[in-house]
Amino acid sequence: MTLRILIAQLNLVVGNVTANRDRVIATLREARDDLGADLVVFPELTLTGYPPEDLLLRPELIERVTAALEDIRAASHGIALVLGYPKRDLGSLFNVAGFIHDGRLVAEYAKQRLPNYSVFDEKRYFQAGQAPCVLHFQGLPLALLICEDIWEEGPALQAVAAGARLLININASPFHTGKAPEREELLMRRAREHRVPILYANLIGGQDELVFDGGSFVVNAAGTLTQRAPFFAEALMLVELASGPKTDQGCDPSPGHGHDLEDGQALSPMRGGMADGGAIPTPGPALGQVTRPEREGEETPWPRPAAIAPHPLEEAAIYRALVLGVRDYVRKNGFHGAVLGLSGGIDSALTLAIAVDALAADQVEAVLMPSRYTAPMSVEDARAQASALGVAHRLIPIEPAFQAFLGLLAEEFAGRAVDVTEENIQARCRGIILMAISNKKGKMLLTTGNKSEVAVGYATLYGDMAGGFAPIKDVPKTLVYRLAAYRNGLGPAPIIPQRVIDRAPSAELRANQTDQDSLPDYAVLDPILKRYIEQDESVANIVAAGFPEDLVRRVTRLVDRNEYKRRQAPPGVRITTRAFGRDRRYPITSGF
Repeated sequence: MTLRILIAQLNLVVGNVTANRDRVIATLREARDDLGADLVVFPELTLTGYPPEDLLLRPELIERVTAALEDIRAASHGIALVLGYPKRDLGSLFNVAGFIHDGRLVAEYAKQRLPNYSVFDEKRYFQAGQAPCVLHFQGLPLALLICEDIWEEGPALQAVAAGARLLININASPFHTGKAPEREELLMRRAREHRVPILYANLIGGQDELVFDGGSFVVNAAGTLTQRAPFFAEALMLVELASGPKTDQGCDPSPGHGHDLEDGQALSPMRGGMADGGAIPTPGPALGQVTRPEREGEETPWPRPAAIAPHPLEEAAIYRALVLGVRDYVRKNGFHGAVLGLSGGIDSALTLAIAVDALAADQVEAVLMPSRYTAPMSVEDARAQASALGVAHRLIPIEPAFQAFLGLLAEEFAGRAVDVTEENIQARCRGIILMAISNKKGKMLLTTGNKSEVAVGYATLYGDMAGGFAPIKDVPKTLVYRLAAYRNGLGPAPIIPQRVIDRAPSAELRANQTDQDSLPDYAVLDPILKRYIEQDESVANIVAAGFPEDLVRRVTRLVDRNEYKRRQAPPGVRITTRAFGRDRRYPITSGF
């Protein structure tokens, strides 16, 4: 017997239940009529998108989900599906995976492990489920799990003990550097531990700060990867499972408690009874006990080897995440393209390349805004890059606006020396120009600050921080250079002028200015920031790692003092394990 399961790695829209429902129904029809699939597996919280956040507190969202489920049930004749959605039951809200077959809601499983760390806060919204969900489909006992359930030991062990011979794990697992191999290594270990194959279905797409990278995959009962979907792209991945005898490697699953049920009937749904037809008895073995004798005919299913999409290298994965994040943020929010200030520096050069790759050149506008301190080479290099990419660009010098503001403020500034105030006025002149273009043309303003600058406050509120989205907000300066080199290597000719990469970085807000007038060299600064921000190391530990104490204290003070700026900054794509925003929430007023 061969079971054909389609993993639907889709890009969904948070809150747009109607559009998400339509994607599900269209996929079901394609799976049944064109691909010959028996079962389609969709990602976590398919109908609401992930994360829906406080939309979950609105009763009308759950009402829309309920109505969408009815439409999907009606469209499911001749096929089965596993679908993620929120469900309210007896006053509590659950993160649910439902199993629907041939027009009938057969079973529902409530997520048992609710992540409440990093970017996750599911305990704010959901109650945890308690019971496994094992059901027979075409003679195969399979279990449903949701994302975090597979990261902790209990739910998978519980499902296998209840008789599961296949684990289906639906996910909304966001990207950060190194995450994809970590997922696969974990599931390979789980498959070997429990001697069952695992299907891992992941979400794809950008949602505010988060990017979901896809890469859905299958591992067999020996813990061997047999199939993988592409990263950073939608995909329909057809998996063929064939029944087979036990092997001499001992990869047949350990048997567990269970009941003899009809095909498609649940062994134990959420809280023991949320399937059609009333309560279904829930087996009650102690967690991890395996006592039921193996039943004849329940053989381990073996996924047939198929295409394994490659893992992108680190720079490629990060760059593709940034492109996807920008594309989805701009398009899902209804903007008609993007605009940015192009200075002739490395940060804006990389941001322009990302924007063009995300949206196409005709959807991007670059604005060159030289000041009295801008070097001619900056304008030359900015023009060269815009031309190489085919981007429309305008030159709008800020000197008239700068002079106007200095005139307006002359009396206020009388008797006071020129300082950073005048630098910030220039940056704010640029912010006003860019925001005006964004407003008038309906284009998203992309800011160009990197993580190193954002961390220490080397940016101007309402100036270069003005905008709607910050593509490289979580990209340290040293990584900016690596990504620029990576992007230049993709085409027949470099699109970022080499001079932009080679020259010393400068804000060009005063004569002969460079970043290192105000900051340590980025090769020193970035490792300190990584230890303090991403790894939560103390000053003492960072000093013990070989960094000068006075420098470490200066840098960490800058980070702490500039939380007020970051709180007012636009969102940006998260690529590290600790990004500014929902991932790192520090008090603005603090005596720490």
